[in-house]
Amino acid sequence: MDKLNTYRQYVRQTLEKYAQYKPSIGEVDMELLFDSERDRYQLMMVGWNDYQRYHGSLLHVDIINGQIWIQHDGTEGGIANELLELGVPKQDIVLAFHVPYKRPYTGFATGEIIEQKAA
Repeated sequence: MDKLNTYRQYVRQTLEKYAQYKPSIGEVDMELLFDSERDRYQLMMVGWNDYQRYHGSLLHVDIINGQIWIQHDGTEGGIANELLELGVPKQDIVLAFHVPYKRPYTGFATGEIIEQKAA
């Protein structure tokens, strides 16, 4: 399996794992949104707790230029760690929720496209 399809599988299985957890508040459901054509993946929390509406992203991951971009991570442990355990190298994970000028200090990819010069 090529790298892109492997990363798609890893992202899907990670989000599917979190989707199995039932929030302990009210009538809140977990909804998976997968757009494999555009490589956009989200796990949403949708529902009500008494009179309070819940509608928001728990996890939002994109695959851009062969890298996994974590746009939002509302988990306690961080899905970047789970992706590392699956074998995704740090240089292929962008912590996109960090402002770009701080990304070089995260130890993960920055998301910048580096042009290779011909020798």
